[in-house]
Amino acid sequence: MSGASDLLEEYHGLHMAPAQEVHEQIAWANPAARCVRVRVREHTCSRCAPCYEFCVAGGLAFVRRSVKGVIHETAWTMTAEAERVWAAMLRGEAR
Repeated sequence: MSGASDLLEEYHGLHMAPAQEVHEQIAWANPAARCVRVRVREHTCSRCAPCYEFCVAGGLAFVRRSVKGVIHETAWTMTAEAERVWAAMLRGEAR
């Protein structure tokens, strides 16, 4: 029987659905160093490229994308809007 620590070691993150033929185009920008501390609330599988992170900081939220060490972010916005974008990305409705 596997323990909780075994399950955590096996977890690599969420997997995104393939992008739908017609999907929302997300505007990606260079990282904005707005806060000293950023909390990653969710992330996609680190074994899949690109890797995405849903981040919160300073009362705002955004999505961070990492491709071969190059990082971009969505606009920092209210958490509800960032959650909408994150969910659309997971469903393949946005990229």
